[in-house]
Formats: sequence, C-alpha cells, structure tokens
Amino acid sequence: MKLSRRLIPDVTTLQAFECAARHGSFTQAANELNLTQSAVSRQIKDLEEQLGVLLFERVRQRVVLSEDGRRFLPEVRKLLHQTEETMLRAMSAARSDHSLTIATLPTFGSRWLTPRLPAFLAQYPGTVINVASRSAPFDFDEESFDLAIHYGQPVWARASCSYLCSEVILPAASPELLQQWQLEEPKDLESAPLMHLATRPKLWAQWFEMNGGATETAYRGHRFDQFSMVIEAAVAGLGFALLPRYLIEQELASGRLAVVFDRPMQTDNSYYLVVPEGKLENSLSQAFRAWIGTQVD
Repeated sequence: MKLSRRLIPDVTTLQAFECAARHGSFTQAANELNLTQSAVSRQIKDLEEQLGVLLFERVRQRVVLSEDGRRFLPEVRKLLHQTEETMLRAMSAARSDHSLTIATLPTFGSRWLTPRLPAFLAQYPGTVINVASRSAPFDFDEESFDLAIHYGQPVWARASCSYLCSEVILPAASPELLQQWQLEEPKDLESAPLMHLATRPKLWAQWFEMNGGATETAYRGHRFDQFSMVIEAAVAGLGFALLPRYLIEQELASGRLAVVFDRPMQTDNSYYLVVPEGKLENSLSQAFRAWIGTQVD
C-alpha cells in the first residue's frame, strides 16, 4: 500500500504536540525539548494547518487542548510509543543474526516462560529474544510480533493457532492461613476469605459445584486483575485462591504456599501458540514452537 507523504507528520512535530499538551504550556514544552518557544509554537501551527483543526485554545495565559486536540492526543501517544518500541527492537537485534519477538500473557511470561528461556537460548546461541505482555488478541499487522501465547479458544484473525496445553487450577493458601482455618472438607471454604481473578469471576462457583459445595457465597472476596497479584496476595495470607499449579511451582516448593485440597479443576479454555500467517515459515519461529512443545506436560 502506497502511503501519502502529505498525511504523515514529522515525529518531532508530534512530540512537540504531546509535550505541550502534557504541560499545558508551549514554554515548558520548549524547555523539555531544548527548543525555543517560537519553534514549538510553529510546529503546533503547522500540525493544525495539516489537520485543518484547532488543537489548542488559550485560557488565562495557558494553552488547553480543544475538543479535537483531546481526541487526537491518545492516538499521538500510541504512535510515539510504537515508534519508540520499533526503534528499540531494531537496535536490540542490530548485532544479532537472529531475533524473535514474542507476545505473552503477563503472569505466564514472568513465571513460566522466562525461567525456561535459557534452555532455548542455549540451543540457539546468538538469538535475541524480545518479550512483551499482551492480555488479549491484537492485530499482527499493527504490532510486529513473530508469535504470541494466547489463553482462550483457538481463534485469531489472520493467524494460525496450535494447542500448547490445558490449564488446571486448584485451591492454594499460605500455611499460616491454613492453620487458622483448620479445613476438613471443600465445603468448609464457603465461609473462608476467597480471592478472585477479576477476568474469571466464576472459577470458585465452578469449583464448589464440582466439589459439592454451595455457590451462593462463591463470588465474595478480594479481586485482582492479574494472576501474579492473586499469587502475592495468597502468599501474604489475604485469602484462599484458585491458581494454576504451573504458576506457583516455586511457592509450593519453598513452602510459601500450600495446596488446600488436592481437587484440581480443568478450566474451559487452553493455551495456544499463535503465529501470523506471514511468518509461518520463519525458521527461528518454527524452532521455538518445537522447543516450547517439549516444555509442557
């Protein structure tokens, strides 16, 4: 697709706009960017002329974003962030013959994938790995990843999904909390402090239903939006949590967490390795896919 150069603004102009919007001042923006106030003012004026809209309004010796400016600002920040990421990835791989860019779920990446990467790099020395967290499917055309690790169903636009592993969760808690409650059977947890992953609020209700408990009280308790937060809260003794065993291997081994009841439950979804259609033949990506398959049970 041929791009229209007339519609592509200079990055420095976008930086001037973002900086002025953040400070509410052309003068402070100029100080941060090491420019003169008149230079920043000229860049903003050129951008307004290119867009055909007024981006700032003057109010009591300050500049404030107009309605059009408020709509434009998030897109500018996103573009600047993507530009910086692109440059950093290129620089990190500049001295390497091979690089691999992976998108992964945050807790899966930090607790399961990262500790295993040395084994992969030992097999493929000289490889540079770039790992970024993504919690939901994205457009591979807009974000340049070689592959992604996805939890859910094997559905991703313009990409191929291959099964990696299922997810099995079980109740866990700190040893101190277990001593306080003296639980004898699963239904005893109905009155205990529960903790939830905000994106999967029905897990406790499903577990109680599977283990003969009541579901009426299964939704109460603390909520966290990442498994990593739930794990740390469980270690701190805030409550009982349903956690994937593979994410708490270290805590179980060290005794910081203990299994409450050995009643595992397989969740409805699974983990998949996702590769964009245009990178299916990438040799390093193929090697990683073969290697990671050997790391799961």
